[in-house]
Amino acid sequence: MQSAQFTIAVFEFVLLIFSLSVHECSHAWVASRLGDQTARMQGRVTLNPIYHIDPVGTLIMPAIIIFGPFIGFSLFSGVLIGWAKPTPVISRNFAKIRRDENLVTLAGPASNLLLAVVATAILLVVIHAAPGGRQIVNFALHGILLPNTSSAVQAVVLLGIAAVEINLALLFFNLLPIPPLDGSQLLRNILPYNAVQTYDRIPLWISWMLMIFVGGYIMRLLLAPAFTVVLFVLSRG
Repeated sequence: MQSAQFTIAVFEFVLLIFSLSVHECSHAWVASRLGDQTARMQGRVTLNPIYHIDPVGTLIMPAIIIFGPFIGFSLFSGVLIGWAKPTPVISRNFAKIRRDENLVTLAGPASNLLLAVVATAILLVVIHAAPGGRQIVNFALHGILLPNTSSAVQAVVLLGIAAVEINLALLFFNLLPIPPLDGSQLLRNILPYNAVQTYDRIPLWISWMLMIFVGGYIMRLLLAPAFTVVLFVLSRG
């Protein structure tokens, strides 16, 4: 059981880095398509994580959250929080600034939703195509590896489950209306001018507190029903 949990933790860490890279690459790609080449000129239209890694948000914080429980240290009650280096955007390069800003902002969370859907589809394929696939998936959902079962199939299942969990977490986390998360840009674009001035003056330390404590609570509320939907799809598929 412990080895299975550690294997899942390693998969989660690797997948988080990949998912964050997809998220930021999506911002950069859509911005480029809409006329702002700033991120492209900085090499950000790539899935190479080297161009997107933030040492604290991509490596240190996720490592503490994911691997901390193995040494008796639990942070944020198991809620996975992580971020990458922000994608640079110069809004004046867009033809329709407000619309294009929103499209670029939504590209990141949309990429995480797409990854979660693709991962769910892969799990459905395993359920129907692999011998004992449904049992493998059901046990893996409880952190248990079945003996005498294809290690390749189990690896795919563990990766699929981790991908669903991580990308749903990134989806909801980034949509929180807390600076500098994506949701804050969406909210900023609908606020009146005076409110925007006040919003932009929110101290960074307050944003951190909101992300860690309020954000973690909201994410737990959203992740539970979202993952229940995934489990329903897998059970009915």
